[in-house]
Amino acid sequence: MPKTVGSPISSASRPSGSSRLDRTVMHRFANPARFLRLSAAILPWSAGATVVLLIVGLYLSLFGSPPDYQQGDTVRIMYIHVPAAWMSLFVYTNMAIAAAVGLVWKHPLADLFAKAAAPVGAGFTAVCLITGSLWGAPMWGTWWVWDARLTSVLILFFLYLGYMALVNAFDSPERGIKAGNVLLLVGIVNVPIIKFSVDWWNTLHQPSSVIRMGGPTIDSTMLWPLLVMALAFTTYFVSVVLLRVKAEILARRIQTLRLSEAQG
Repeated sequence: MPKTVGSPISSASRPSGSSRLDRTVMHRFANPARFLRLSAAILPWSAGATVVLLIVGLYLSLFGSPPDYQQGDTVRIMYIHVPAAWMSLFVYTNMAIAAAVGLVWKHPLADLFAKAAAPVGAGFTAVCLITGSLWGAPMWGTWWVWDARLTSVLILFFLYLGYMALVNAFDSPERGIKAGNVLLLVGIVNVPIIKFSVDWWNTLHQPSSVIRMGGPTIDSTMLWPLLVMALAFTTYFVSVVLLRVKAEILARRIQTLRLSEAQG
């Protein structure tokens, strides 16, 4: 006999306290109106921080850090190349986490985040590949080599492009988002391959000198400009994603209003 609306749920089917708490937290942040208010408070600070950090980071990178004893001023490409490489991995990892949240908890803002972040992550990856080629030409004598690090980053770029194509390949947006989420979760295996490729295989690419066991090996006069630029790229990403998610929410509201007017 089916339960009435007011009937109690049996203890076997009642969710645990932690499950109820997780679900409550998830649905709390799934509220678009709450997100819009939160993003309106964060955006001016993140945008302002981006401008300040970029100015400081570029000054330190161009004038406050010394040339390398072997590479000379060519090493200054590092201050764009390395933060872009970090961000390409950071963005994809967060997109994969959002994909898992969207698939498991049906969190609508998680899906919107992944969709909004994809072009930004693809842009960071493209900057990483282009600046890497510009850096590699004078150092290696060639614009491109098919070693493990470069090839795996190129695969990451194609994963970004594949996700963006996949979410728009279906008539039903829900099917496109679900297919894109699956691709993100499958592609996450490429992230540790990129990170550890220089340790697992013999490649032309130098090993990690900042994020490594035992601490960074790079001199502090070069490390600080690098970290400032990485922080600037991060705040830029936050600002752009907030704007893009806001645009997606407003676009869906407009679409809903148009559908209701057409049906009415």
